[in-house]
Amino acid sequence: MFDYKLLSALAMVIEQGGFERAAHVLGLSQSAVSQRIKLLEARLGEPVLVRATPPIPTPVGRQLLNHVQQVRSLEHDLRDAVPRLDDSTLPERLRVAINADSLATWWADAVASFCQERGVLLDLVVEDQDVGLRRMRAGEVAGCLCAEARPVAGARSEALGAMRYRAVATPAFLARHFPHGFTAPLLAQVPALVYGPDDLLQHRFMASLGLDGGFAHHLVPSSEGFVRMTEAGLGWGLVPERQVQVQLASGTLVELLPDRPSDIPLYWHHWRNGGKLLADLTTELVTAAGRALVPLASVGPVDVNT
Repeated sequence: MFDYKLLSALAMVIEQGGFERAAHVLGLSQSAVSQRIKLLEARLGEPVLVRATPPIPTPVGRQLLNHVQQVRSLEHDLRDAVPRLDDSTLPERLRVAINADSLATWWADAVASFCQERGVLLDLVVEDQDVGLRRMRAGEVAGCLCAEARPVAGARSEALGAMRYRAVATPAFLARHFPHGFTAPLLAQVPALVYGPDDLLQHRFMASLGLDGGFAHHLVPSSEGFVRMTEAGLGWGLVPERQVQVQLASGTLVELLPDRPSDIPLYWHHWRNGGKLLADLTTELVTAAGRALVPLASVGPVDVNT
């Protein structure tokens, strides 16, 4: 039989990024949390954490975290069915990995009614859409929004649609760097904006124009800051179309290649046995994404059972 006090300590250390914060959330001393982790490791006969900053789950630790996430969702369903079992005064929390551009555009409208009606609090972990699934694989989140179609073992993936990006810059930037009009070969010689080291959108756009290799760029790890830097004329970048509709309409920003958008698919990943709460959130997201995103070709859910 699992000792869920020990598993809860493990989950909180990972989610809070350390023993001190985990102890504060659990209402325990840091020493008590450490002892629970040690006891769990003693019972298993192997480590569940790599003592780094922040701590990292070992392979067996990831398996336990996956289990904890699913148990949390199932417990929520049981409390709804049998209210007398609910001895908690705190709302349910869902920990979700999400890309910054979705958070800055369509996500809030998509989940607002769900969270208000169900009394759910969200704990959002912001990751680039190309790498967010690693949080799911590590058992740190109950759901994940990312560009990868294939889910981790025990999870499902739903195709939501695509985020449409436009390559934009200010008119002054284009006049300065492309005085005779835009040409693709010059693009590698002018500064770009890149969200972070895992962001490959600009790289792929340039590769589609036949431009390979490195290029000068600012790293701007903020979706809103990315737009502001573009508006300031510091570089060109691929920005979600929904995020710069006003700027494009007013001419504050203009497209480098108006007929060449970049559509990045988005998939919602959730645990297959995650319970009714996750299932209901999935339904809400699929409906909202149908209004907010560019449609993809018909793709059903992907299920991994092993």
